[in-house]
Amino acid sequence: MKNITKIIAIATLILIVSCGEDKKETVDNRPTVNVKTATPLAGNGKFISASGKIEAVQNATISTRNMGYVNNIAVNVGDKVSKGQLLISINSADISAQQGQVNASIIEATAAFKNAEKDYNRYKTLFSENSASQKEMDDMTANYEMAKARLEAANQMKNQVQAQLSYSNITAPFSGIVTGKYINKGDMANPGMPLLSVETPGKFQVMAMVPEHEITAIKNGATVNVLVKSTNNIIKGKVTEVSSSAKNTGGQYLVKVLLDKSDAKLLSGMFASVQFPSEKSIESSSIFIPSAVIIKKGELKGVYVVSQNNTALLRWLRLGKTSGENVEVLSGLSADETYILSSESKLVNGSKLNIQ
Repeated sequence: MKNITKIIAIATLILIVSCGEDKKETVDNRPTVNVKTATPLAGNGKFISASGKIEAVQNATISTRNMGYVNNIAVNVGDKVSKGQLLISINSADISAQQGQVNASIIEATAAFKNAEKDYNRYKTLFSENSASQKEMDDMTANYEMAKARLEAANQMKNQVQAQLSYSNITAPFSGIVTGKYINKGDMANPGMPLLSVETPGKFQVMAMVPEHEITAIKNGATVNVLVKSTNNIIKGKVTEVSSSAKNTGGQYLVKVLLDKSDAKLLSGMFASVQFPSEKSIESSSIFIPSAVIIKKGELKGVYVVSQNNTALLRWLRLGKTSGENVEVLSGLSADETYILSSESKLVNGSKLNIQ
């Protein structure tokens, strides 16, 4: 009986050891991922970073002062237009009717003025010959001045109607390209409603918003670097305007940066990051990592770091401002930790690493 018990115990021990070896072999056979690593960059504190949008220096959103149906749109988005070229025609039947009435009133006022002028000149001669009384001369003078005023009023009314007609036939304010069309033929145009947008290509600027605690460090005329995020191009620019009020911008100050000529393909509405030089140091302990290594899962953002066991470990971070291609890490990563810069295959928590 004792021998049988010993045999069972030995068999059980062999089975346990065998399972442990199999498990160890399975763990050891996990694929190793080749990765490149880096350590966070220390901020230099020599610049202030702000986000903005690119727009053409000369641009206009065209609208009308009249209400009416759109009769015709003579251009499409992308068309080149010349200054004074007809863009949109709006139904102006009511204004044309007013114009007819004004023309008739001008004819009537002109005839009345000419008749009053003749009477005035005749009585002026009679008065000089003592053949007309002072009362008669005063009456003729008053009649003449009133006729003259009515004619002037009719002419001014004509100018007003012509101005209204000019808003029915909308022309290009300058030579450029049509960049937007916000209405179709047959739609009702209302006063102030955007109809078209036109801009002159080739000369662009960035409209950046800077918080109040940094605006005093930005100087007009300063040379800056502008990172165009969609094309990853860095373009030189010059600060041309620094707003002195944030009354209507929610505490953010508007800064305009004129971009230098570049071969980069720029379009209005592109996002850009502007790096303004700063005379004062605003950092000492800030660290940065490339924006490209950030892992996003919903609202969470993190990065893979190298654990003590030489495996991948996903670490969630709290991020700050963007500086060019890098982003500031506020918490979740220390300056002496190593994060994974790139990998040859997909990483998951616990992936074995081969650091190159």
